[in-house]
Amino acid sequence: MLPKVFARYLHIHSSCWAAEKSLLASLRKKTGYTFTNCKKALELHSNDLVHAEKWLNQQAQALGWSKATKLEGRQTTQGLVAVAINNTNATIVEVNCETDFVARNRTFQEMAEIAAQTCLRFTEQQSHITKPLTKINLDSDELCKLQAANGKTLSEQLILMIGSLGENATLRRAVCFKADNDIHLSAYAHPSGMQQNNVLLGRLGGLVAIRPKNEKEVDIEVLGKNLCQHVVGMDPKKIGTSDDEPASNVDDETCFIYQEYIVDDSITVNEVLNENDVEIVDYKRFECGENINNSSPLSTIETCQ
Repeated sequence: MLPKVFARYLHIHSSCWAAEKSLLASLRKKTGYTFTNCKKALELHSNDLVHAEKWLNQQAQALGWSKATKLEGRQTTQGLVAVAINNTNATIVEVNCETDFVARNRTFQEMAEIAAQTCLRFTEQQSHITKPLTKINLDSDELCKLQAANGKTLSEQLILMIGSLGENATLRRAVCFKADNDIHLSAYAHPSGMQQNNVLLGRLGGLVAIRPKNEKEVDIEVLGKNLCQHVVGMDPKKIGTSDDEPASNVDDETCFIYQEYIVDDSITVNEVLNENDVEIVDYKRFECGENINNSSPLSTIETCQ
């Protein structure tokens, strides 16, 4: 039989260790950093979770700046496209990394989510815009300057992620739609179409803005999503008008309205629009890594009537 003092010591020690394990697990889950680093952070700060997390972020940021400098210039052709909608505001964002392995990492996915949510909030704040639809194009520099909900810029968030994952990453581009109440916005991402925190993620993504011409009863949600899938799958180069001549070969058609409808190739997109009495106001499609060696356009604001 164990002496009472020794038994009491074991009991106390076991309880302390259980509490430390709980703190360690909590810190790892919250920050995503390694077991060793989280354990060191807790030891340095007497198991104070708040100060341990702050120290980890400081270390990661310092390391991230160093790694970002070393990794700068390494090609980032992989990554994710993130799309998000909130009522009459929408955004599509491309975030790049070096490998598909990192693109599947939850920390990288969270970066894409934060970028999309930040762009969406930025769009919502543009209250001075009153046109039926405004399209705001953001290049990499403009994206990096946007402030996330936690007070950090997207550039600072990116540095933290680079410090954590050890691979080069870039915020490449974004397009934001701001519409009035008469325009319906739809979003779609492919191939995974995974959704986290109301953000859709994939290697390809699309936004479509459509407007009913009258009060005809239409399932606008389904129609919008199908047209968005069409944009992602068929890659139209322009909406097209009645002045455009349809291509002689349907496989070569680049006008949105004259392409075979992806949901039913026996009809064209234009026939679907006429049947439902709606019009396409604008759309945007991103494919991760496309034209990666081309310089990004400067930020612009376009309006549609």
